[in-house]
Amino acid sequence: MSYKVETHSFLQDLDRIFKVRQEIADYLETISETLTTAESAAAEASGKLGLAQEIADIGIAGKNLRQGSFRLLILGDMKRGKSTFLNALIGENLLPSDVNPCTALLTILKFGAERRVTVHFNDGKPPEQIDFKLFKQRYTIDPQEAKQLEQQQQQAFPDVSHAVVEYPLPLLEKGVEIVDSPGLNDTEARNELSLGYINNCHAILFVLRASQPCTLAERRYLENYIKDRGLSVFFLINAWDQVKEGLIDPDDSEELEEAESKLRKVFHTNLVDYCQVDGQDTYDERVFEISAIQALRRQIKDASASLEGTGFPEFMGALNTFLTQERAIAEFRQARTLARQANLRVKQAVERRIPLLGQDVEELKQRISSVEPEFTKLSQIRDEFCDEIRRMRDRKARAIADSFRTYVLSLENTFEQDFLRYQPSDLQFLDFFSESKREQFNRSAQQGFQQYVNDKFSAWTLSAEKDLESAFAELSQGAARHGASYTGVTDQITEKLTGQDIQTRLNLSGEDDTTPGWAKWAMGLFSLAGGNLAGAALAATGFDFKSILLNLVATWGITLLFAPILGPFGILLAGLGVGALQANDARKQFAKAIKKELVKHLPQIAQEQWQPIYSAVQECFDSYDREVAKRINEDIQSRKAELDNLLQQKETREINRDAELARLRSLEATIADQSQRVEVAYQSLLS
Repeated sequence: MSYKVETHSFLQDLDRIFKVRQEIADYLETISETLTTAESAAAEASGKLGLAQEIADIGIAGKNLRQGSFRLLILGDMKRGKSTFLNALIGENLLPSDVNPCTALLTILKFGAERRVTVHFNDGKPPEQIDFKLFKQRYTIDPQEAKQLEQQQQQAFPDVSHAVVEYPLPLLEKGVEIVDSPGLNDTEARNELSLGYINNCHAILFVLRASQPCTLAERRYLENYIKDRGLSVFFLINAWDQVKEGLIDPDDSEELEEAESKLRKVFHTNLVDYCQVDGQDTYDERVFEISAIQALRRQIKDASASLEGTGFPEFMGALNTFLTQERAIAEFRQARTLARQANLRVKQAVERRIPLLGQDVEELKQRISSVEPEFTKLSQIRDEFCDEIRRMRDRKARAIADSFRTYVLSLENTFEQDFLRYQPSDLQFLDFFSESKREQFNRSAQQGFQQYVNDKFSAWTLSAEKDLESAFAELSQGAARHGASYTGVTDQITEKLTGQDIQTRLNLSGEDDTTPGWAKWAMGLFSLAGGNLAGAALAATGFDFKSILLNLVATWGITLLFAPILGPFGILLAGLGVGALQANDARKQFAKAIKKELVKHLPQIAQEQWQPIYSAVQECFDSYDREVAKRINEDIQSRKAELDNLLQQKETREINRDAELARLRSLEATIADQSQRVEVAYQSLLS
């Protein structure tokens, strides 16, 4: 990093972003309230302008902004110092970080005026609020117990989904939420739970330990669940200060420099592949050597103490840049898009309404009748785009389902070589012949096979995600084309109704300002997904096709598909005569025996899961199709209603043209002013 940031500076920058977020939320709420009031008042004037969709979108966006936060996910193996790091980050010894207890629940840390813990269950039982001290006692476990549970493929608390810890801390008050996960060597089921939150977090803080550079479990996790998934990951090499303690002469600066240099090379070799963003190497901006315990000790003694030499100022600088610039700009850009959209919609509606105020009923009827062909064209554009979505749906659903079938059937080709590395290093084949150790042998072998299966299917889902991303990128281009055609027709409607050339009346800046709202949504220019942590992430297209796919995989229970193969693996050894084999030969023979069993079931698995995958991929596109069609229909109906409302008012009462002109111009000016305020707030971030 080119600069460092201490904790207090980081909090100041977060506070600035928090205030801007609330400021923009205020502007959006003012827009929503102004439009709502105007539409209500229009019932006694010239009729509503058909702004229901804009009111709904702006209202949701304002609420999301006000409740918004930066969500950080802490990942790492057990005993890497995750909780110590987290305590150092928040500046208080809040979570258990002793040598013995380990975090056993996925814990969400967020701001609350008072200390409060709420435990959420997954068995239908209502959430339970408990004392903070009791939470520490009840939901932390000894590492030895954690290891036993891991070997038995059991969760420490299977009925618990997660815990929410509320605490009045400055970092949390500035809009940061932290998700603290159990260790990576927890059960595979618990790993899957942690993975379920990855896409819904803004950044991942992956904690490693200097004394154990990139273990096999860590590399497996990074390779299968982090690499090439477009995630923002910071790697924190904890306990860097302990490198010195491992030297023969801790005071020998040359020996220390050599040891640190070698260690840096090891970490660079192992991590550089996971620090590639759009072809750029971000290693220096994403990997940091820290001492969490030193940083925590200093802050406990003096909250304003300098953290120089602990690695935290460098890390804080990078995290600060990411959250308060990159993430904040992306978040506020969506708000600006919606504000611009509302401004455009109001301006267009007012520009159509004013020339029609002076027309009598019969003339107005004739003009409305004259634009019926254009409304038919709008419906045709809708149908054409929806047909395009459905063609893409059918093509991609079949292609991805076929790819799954091919992938499953090909597992046998590389199984023997692939499975060798999943056999635990402590797997002793002679244990099978000891009745007292046979159960442990089976558990270890099953765990290795389960990891193999999970990793293989993670690799396939990544391929499927890329196929879907490509498809929706193509549909986004289609939305732009159809949106341009749609705007051309709505301009024709306006020109026919008003008798004026639209190009001479509207002079709006911004390349995408004339794009209809439904097309902006379909192009991924804004998303209105809620902030539910366990829900969908904000995908590029405004909804989350990834969660649909991942939920399908979770619903499968991948290992259940292979349940027939997960039987007592020891039985497979009975005819191998492994007692006479060397260890390496035994492993190879064992892999061959499992492969023989595996091959029996692969065709059935491939066939049975083809349809569920086909249906799941179809649902991705159907969700998109439904929202696109809904938004286009609402736009068409609102434009028709806008005219029908005016006609109805003219037929029932005399409209005070001067008063209505003043009301409409006031509405237009207010929305333009609030939209400009959003623009100014957004531009202040860019500068």
